[in-house]
Amino acid sequence: MKMSSSKPTIPSPDAPTASSPATSAPSPTTDTPEFPALLKNDPQRTGFDPKTQWWVNYFKILTGSITAEGVFHYRESRCIANEERDCRTCEKWRDWALRHSPTVVFLRQRIEALNGTVDASNVVCARCPARLTEDGQVHRQSGGFDPRSGILICANEISSQSHMEDTLAHEMVHAWDHLRWKLDFVGDKDLKHAACTEIRASMLSGECRWTKEALGRKNWTLTQQFQDCVRKRAVQSLLHRPRCKDDVQAVKVVNQVWDSCFSDTRPFDEVYR
Repeated sequence: MKMSSSKPTIPSPDAPTASSPATSAPSPTTDTPEFPALLKNDPQRTGFDPKTQWWVNYFKILTGSITAEGVFHYRESRCIANEERDCRTCEKWRDWALRHSPTVVFLRQRIEALNGTVDASNVVCARCPARLTEDGQVHRQSGGFDPRSGILICANEISSQSHMEDTLAHEMVHAWDHLRWKLDFVGDKDLKHAACTEIRASMLSGECRWTKEALGRKNWTLTQQFQDCVRKRAVQSLLHRPRCKDDVQAVKVVNQVWDSCFSDTRPFDEVYR
């Protein structure tokens, strides 16, 4: 991805708080959080045997002969088997969004104004393996952004054209923030930068609009639903940063930058999606 920009780097007088110089920013340490170990499939424990034909395993799932852990491993095996098909579909949805989605087209224009480029050459569709850890948590992602290489769209997790648009818009907000303010996106020096761009990406992409929360995630809350969704997803994204120790630190950092970053809708005039 062409991510060079002639615009001033931070500090910028009109940048969000998290992008301003942080005199009290914690210095990097060598301490990294320990994550739970991954659970590998054991057919005797889970009931799922990858050597058995898929339809046999599917029937065993329907009859309750495979555990929840086994269902996870079955799903991953199907993602591997369908990888080529999923990537073709992902690329079709990606190309349509880059040409016709109002939000994506607008963000492309704003990124180009900062001397950046987002197109099919640096928006890559690929299979993203999910992770099941020994604490029972399943870790998935729909996409990712790397300032050096571009945007990743997880083909096996994208379920529709609308999902593609939300995911692509989310990652493009990260790209715009990177070009505009040269954020510490990974959070190696200051997690506030990462927290701010995650708040903004969840807020501006459309992934927290009420219809998606209600119909897709069965969250029917009417009051503070949008804010709660943005905050929750920002915390979840921050937890994936190596420098974030735990959910307590993630919540604390998100709260520290919330007011300034949640109110900043640039490059949009307001939240549209």
